[in-house]
Amino acid sequence: MAKTLFEQSGGTYTQQGDYYLPDIKLPKQPEYEISVWGNRRRQYLKQHHRIKYYNMLTQSTLYPHLADVEQRAQRMFDNLVDQMGKQEGTTEQLKAEDMMLWVRKMNSVRKQAEEIINHEIIFN
Repeated sequence: MAKTLFEQSGGTYTQQGDYYLPDIKLPKQPEYEISVWGNRRRQYLKQHHRIKYYNMLTQSTLYPHLADVEQRAQRMFDNLVDQMGKQEGTTEQLKAEDMMLWVRKMNSVRKQAEEIINHEIIFN
């Protein structure tokens, strides 16, 4: 039996039941630290932009993209929390005087910053 073009270029097949499937593997990629923001972006792409998600996955661009989103979102989150916290008056003095008020204000600021990041970066 003549070799296929895939076999001629060094490819191999594995039998799965009645079918021969090509042994295809993605190239090794460096490790990327992906946490909350990157995982949200991955879930969004996987659920709402399935073709883009799989294209990025097979072209080995998904994890660098997620790492970039993670860094940009975390930087933006930190900046927003600082700026909005100052506007709301969440100071160390308030924290010492009325801890529960400070916690309420900080939770509100963090939720607002999270919504902005979701709109600007994650779901864009």
